[in-house]
Amino acid sequence: MAELPLMEWFDRFAEALRLVLEAVSLVCVALGFAATLRLGLRQIRRQALLLGHGRQSQGRRFNSLRLTFGSWLSMALEFQLAADIVATTTAPSNQNLIQLGVIAVIRTFLNVFLGREVELELKFEEAQRQQSQPSTPTDTTASF
Repeated sequence: MAELPLMEWFDRFAEALRLVLEAVSLVCVALGFAATLRLGLRQIRRQALLLGHGRQSQGRRFNSLRLTFGSWLSMALEFQLAADIVATTTAPSNQNLIQLGVIAVIRTFLNVFLGREVELELKFEEAQRQQSQPSTPTDTTASF
């Protein structure tokens, strides 16, 4: 049995790692779709049960779904970027470099805008929570 040269083993390992990373990326997209679908169905069921009492606006429900799916897509892009980095290190062709650059730009923009929206959503929820809590009366008697 002939031994494979070190570079050939390295190339095989890199190819296997790239395939695993791409598979994980696909799994993230599938899980994100499932989580978003589940959240959407839960929102529809909750709306039907409440029959209009205390309903969230349509835009807020949609924003919640979009943030959920966007977070999963961002994770998938991280794994896709890692797969492209592995592919580029073993075969640094122009096509691989361009693909790596495009994925990096998309991931960066998605993360920036997703981060802003999550931050705004958290601030909005905190403001809503503070408005819904009953204010405690302040003690007007002076203690000496």
